[in-house]
Amino acid sequence: ETNTDEHNEKYMFTIDAYLQDIENVLELNSKNLIDKLKEIDNLTFYSEVELLDFLTFIDPTNYTLSIVMFSMDKEANEVFYEGDDANLFSGSMNILDSLQYYQLSDNQMNLFSTFYEENAETIVPKEQEVIKDWFKDCWITANNGQEFGLPSYFSFHDEYKSYDLINKKDDLM
Repeated sequence: ETNTDEHNEKYMFTIDAYLQDIENVLELNSKNLIDKLKEIDNLTFYSEVELLDFLTFIDPTNYTLSIVMFSMDKEANEVFYEGDDANLFSGSMNILDSLQYYQLSDNQMNLFSTFYEENAETIVPKEQEVIKDWFKDCWITANNGQEFGLPSYFSFHDEYKSYDLINKKDDLM
């Protein structure tokens, strides 16, 4: 005998609804991200900083994402300034810290986990696309569409590709 409630709840989740929920939450957090990205405009980067990498860390168990900006050289090594000029920036900077992008009630956790695992191949790239598009839109707004001085990339932790924010195209690392 099957539990019909559980059977019906299994179909409560759809990929489109999940992605729409993420978009809605991200949209509510756009101002915070734009404000933080505007701060970067005011930084004076150490001369050895050749590019910026906005690395996104997703914690799928808690539905949180964090974005850290790393200042890098062309070989993708993080650059650190060790001189006396306090105005020069190098190293890394938290852009977003543990933003909860999706919420579930406790009684939905297991069902959602099953749904997510069964659809991960489809969900993960679409989820990343939604987050990337949101970041890209906030980036453009923060820079008022003007040229930003350093090559800048948006990527996900443990992924081999990144998005070139200046040339507005996907890049393979």
